[in-house]
Amino acid sequence: MKKRILLASAVLFTTFTMAQKKELRTAEDALEDGNVTEAKSTLDALSGGVDGFDDKYKAQYYFLMGKTYADMGKKGMEPVDSYSKASEYFNQLIEFEKGYKEKYTEDAQAIMDNSSNELVNAAVKDNEEQRFAEGADKLYLAYKMSGNDDYLYYAASGAVNAGEYEKALPYYEELKEKKYTGITTNYLADNKDTGETENMGSKQNMELMVKSGTYVNPREETTESRFPEIVKNIALIYSQQGETEKAIAAIKEAQAENPEDVNLLLTEANLYIQLDQKDKFKETMERAIAMDPQNPVLFYNLGVITAEMGDEEKAIEHYKRSLELDPKSENTYLNIASTILKKEGAIVEEMNGLGNSAADNKRYDELKGEREDIYREAAPYLESLLEVNPQNIDATRTLMNIYGNLGETEKYKAMREKLATLEQ
Repeated sequence: MKKRILLASAVLFTTFTMAQKKELRTAEDALEDGNVTEAKSTLDALSGGVDGFDDKYKAQYYFLMGKTYADMGKKGMEPVDSYSKASEYFNQLIEFEKGYKEKYTEDAQAIMDNSSNELVNAAVKDNEEQRFAEGADKLYLAYKMSGNDDYLYYAASGAVNAGEYEKALPYYEELKEKKYTGITTNYLADNKDTGETENMGSKQNMELMVKSGTYVNPREETTESRFPEIVKNIALIYSQQGETEKAIAAIKEAQAENPEDVNLLLTEANLYIQLDQKDKFKETMERAIAMDPQNPVLFYNLGVITAEMGDEEKAIEHYKRSLELDPKSENTYLNIASTILKKEGAIVEEMNGLGNSAADNKRYDELKGEREDIYREAAPYLESLLEVNPQNIDATRTLMNIYGNLGETEKYKAMREKLATLEQ
């Protein structure tokens, strides 16, 4: 009796195994014929007994399930959901075969790589048509399938463009945990015929093209790190959510690992502007300047906030230093002239409050002289601005008014004519 029972069990097991093999073969044939609906129906019927499958059939089941969903995604059958499930089954397969033997892993990875490329192409189209949310979902799936961190970065950016900050935040957090920088090296050379700079793709190709004589001026350029931008966006999202402490903590954590990164200091400074904490912004900008004393933008920003805090003289000093480092900055010229001209407000107010007595008339003349001195101090900066950009309307209009108040008739007329031309 005992032997009969064992024999019966063996026959039952063999029959069950044969059924697995047959159904899996049916699904495989359906996929080869392009009939994903039949393949999915056949595989779904097997899903309840997967745990009892023989290992080789279990691996085949995971692979065929992944391929079925990948084919469905390729056919446009709920692509985001289909590719997502394809990724789940393929990753389940890859993990399973680590403890068994790798039979389908390579094919599964190849399908995922191909699927991720299709998802990226679809996401590009979504973004071109401003369907940023859909594009972000596809890019995130492409990341899950390929492991390419660049896709995760663009998925986060797409979610931000869609205004879906709750979705973007975990993407950015994951990038931060990975210490993703996105830094790449571009191999550039100038086309001899066109003079245009072109990316050669690789160092070897760049050297070959230069050697051929068709390209000159070979060089390598490294792109800037995306890490500060990632941390900034994390901080801004937390700030928008009212999580100020988390926002600052995110920046401080990044700074602890990258203490020499001036961009992280700028991120911190920008956060303080968002929080209207001008004193902390000023302090942070001063730290940034100590780290990068040749950066004109830092002095410009410090000038802006110092002026807003009421210290115009110090602000002018910062603007002048910025101009020394970048004598072509239109905004700096405008701001320094504006800061100087701001001093006339108190003078005009006092002038308007004077009476007609001899003392008042004397004081009026003194104030008028002080006001003209302010005009003479501001004018050279506006004149320099117009040398940088002769089309600047604000500088032209302000100079016209200054020349008019100073009684410099010819200059006034010239600026008036210039303004009329610019405003046409």
